[in-house]
Amino acid sequence: MPRQARLDAPGTLHHVIIRGIEKRNIVHSDRDREDFIGRVADLSEKTGNDIMAWALMPNHAHLLLKSGGEGLSAFMRRLLTGYAVSFNLRHQRSGHLFQNRYKSIVCQEDAYFKELVRYIHLNPLRASIIPGFDDLESFPWTGHSAILGNHETPWMAADAVLKWFGSSVKSARNNYLAYMRRGIDQGRRPELVGGGLIRSKGGWSAVKAMRSTGDYESSDARILGDGEFVSQMMDEIEVERKRQFAMGAHIDSAIEFIQSACHHQDISYQAMVSGSRARGISGLRKELTVSLFKEFGLTKAEIARQLGVTTPAVVKILQRLAAEKE
Repeated sequence: MPRQARLDAPGTLHHVIIRGIEKRNIVHSDRDREDFIGRVADLSEKTGNDIMAWALMPNHAHLLLKSGGEGLSAFMRRLLTGYAVSFNLRHQRSGHLFQNRYKSIVCQEDAYFKELVRYIHLNPLRASIIPGFDDLESFPWTGHSAILGNHETPWMAADAVLKWFGSSVKSARNNYLAYMRRGIDQGRRPELVGGGLIRSKGGWSAVKAMRSTGDYESSDARILGDGEFVSQMMDEIEVERKRQFAMGAHIDSAIEFIQSACHHQDISYQAMVSGSRARGISGLRKELTVSLFKEFGLTKAEIARQLGVTTPAVVKILQRLAAEKE
């Protein structure tokens, strides 16, 4: 069964939850924690994902981020794969470290941003990892201390968070601290770790009250927000689904085109897609690159996959041919 497409547009606010397989720990020591957070820092800067809040717990982690130009999925794939390999080598183990895929919930920013920052940063207190709220200010494994300026964390978008709480840094930090304290007694807040109508409305009683008046709202398990926001996101999903469907049809036609061209020039299709650099194959590959780009509308990355070369190689072919025409 195909996986559902992720809502992965740049600038989208995501609450990401990463869990250890069978609820096992994903960190055992400060070295593990430094490795994990170091990778988050490095990849956030490389991929343009803005980290707004985070908490690293023994058997799970939370990230609140705005996806960058490469989207969320590329960032998470590199983070989890790289860390799992490093962790397994360090602890002389093998097998999966994380529970299935990570969970990501697209969140309506105006309605949920501040609540999510608070919920994520209060994780160590709710789990009794620290004795009291004041200890959170020096606790190094959430973004709370960075927002307060107690730890240098240049890769975290602390300034973007503070803008939600005040116009000056001092007043924003004071307001942020007061807001955090007001959330201590709120408990686990299950509505903030998933989407769907019940969670978006804050509980089943709210949904019943809404429906008793004949009101209905769109909902989706991947999205935390009101009906208008969900409907907007679902429209975007449908546009992307249609685009991907059309691209799939283009790819099928492109493969037939490549096979036909190979047949007419008595060249093995398997040799073409395996990346052979034989003279006849290289010449045909250049011709096919132009056709696949201009006539079929394939991306450079897809052309590279279909012709057995790298994306930079496709870019170089197109640049060279463009220069020859000048």
